[in-house]
Amino acid sequence: MKVYATYIKSPIGWIELRATETHLIMARWVAEPSAEREESVNPILQETIWQLEEYFEGKRTSFDLPLQQEGTPFQQRVWEELQLIPYGKQISYQELAKRAGNTKAYRAAGSANGKNQIFIIVPCHRVVLADGNVGGYAYGPEMKRFLLNLEEKNNHI
Repeated sequence: MKVYATYIKSPIGWIELRATETHLIMARWVAEPSAEREESVNPILQETIWQLEEYFEGKRTSFDLPLQQEGTPFQQRVWEELQLIPYGKQISYQELAKRAGNTKAYRAAGSANGKNQIFIIVPCHRVVLADGNVGGYAYGPEMKRFLLNLEEKNNHI
């Protein structure tokens, strides 16, 4: 299976994208593109770039991309539920666990949230602590706040 890869510059820095012929398999923040990178773009990556650019411009509130991540059935349910959180809204880890089918599994839901390999598009940044504080984020609380503020500012779309 051929994997295509590219990098895009965004308001939050560099984003590495990877896709197969049929699915987006990764979107992650990187400090800078790899020095020995081999970039190759396919239609999935071109569409992803376009949709991410619209998101950062405040013109897009949801993504329409074929996604694929490897994970347990519970992780898959968590990632599916993340995509159902409306733009500009947040839910708690407890609520995420409940929506994924196990109210008591909020730690497991948090772990699945942290293993999400397709950030922004699978909006793990929309999950916050029960008291409303941002909580953890793979790329730091400042980036999480940036994404939440971007969505709050553009939530009129």
